[in-house]
Amino acid sequence: MPTIVHEFTWPDRVVVGTIGHPGSRTFYLQVRTGPQIVSVALEKEQSALLAEKIDEILDELMSAEGNPFSVPAQTPVELVDNDPLEPVDEQFRTGAMSLGWDPSTLQIVIEAFPFSESDVEEAIESDDETLVIDPPEMLVIRAPVGTARAFAKRTREIVGAGRPLCPLCGAPIDAGGHICAALTDLSDD
Repeated sequence: MPTIVHEFTWPDRVVVGTIGHPGSRTFYLQVRTGPQIVSVALEKEQSALLAEKIDEILDELMSAEGNPFSVPAQTPVELVDNDPLEPVDEQFRTGAMSLGWDPSTLQIVIEAFPFSESDVEEAIESDDETLVIDPPEMLVIRAPVGTARAFAKRTREIVGAGRPLCPLCGAPIDAGGHICAALTDLSDD
């Protein structure tokens, strides 16, 4: 069966957002072009790493002599998007992702593939080191450099908007507080 590809070449909107309260949020990568919207679930760590790697690619491109790709150092004001997610209909939960640069279109390319326990089991059970598993579907986003910079900035802000961290032990503090490991260690002395 051929892979269903949800492709967005020049998206109107591409953002990471969350649903839920800090400590139990679900992260979504959401992309829209016109009426077509796709939302895929991500882990918080995937979101943070995606933003970090996008900024690394953009910074490297920007450092080329004369900045030939017109990569902005900061998010262009007109591309700031602080709006909430649009209604979410989860397409799939993301497993693997890939990130790249397409010099022919001057766009950052994000690919997301669904997580599948059966694929993991099949890969573990297979003796064939060249096993290639065709996913049932995938998401491909091609974003211009300004949009990619805005995406990375918003994603870092969303990731950082979780539960506050305890200044003593570094663990997240829930709405009801938490038992600080650093204070517990002191009381054991």
